[in-house]
Amino acid sequence: MGILIRVVITAIALWVAAIVVPGIRISSGGTWGDILALALMALIVAVINAFLKPVVKVVGCPLYILTLGLFALVVNGLLLWFASWIAEQLSIPFHVDGFWPAFWGAIIVGVVSWLLNLVVPDARPS
Repeated sequence: MGILIRVVITAIALWVAAIVVPGIRISSGGTWGDILALALMALIVAVINAFLKPVVKVVGCPLYILTLGLFALVVNGLLLWFASWIAEQLSIPFHVDGFWPAFWGAIIVGVVSWLLNLVVPDARPS
């Protein structure tokens, strides 16, 4: 159940990013198509964050230290751009135009996800 909630939160955050950032768009043509595209994109982002992001963090550790963590913003933008590329290969109608829309979109996704995670209670027992 917790994974489903995280996917829904990520999908909502991606939707907000698509509304706010000009270079991010969902082009399915209908509401249900948009919802499906956002859900699939949220799954892609979840898989990338689960498998690729830890490797990038270990390899890029010196840059994280050197930039006092600001390099994480660049990494998150690149991972969102990569997720968009994967979506394009799978014919999912979600597209990020370049690095800067991905950069700003990753910031929006991070902030919206953080805010929604504050509102949604954690399902794990304490």
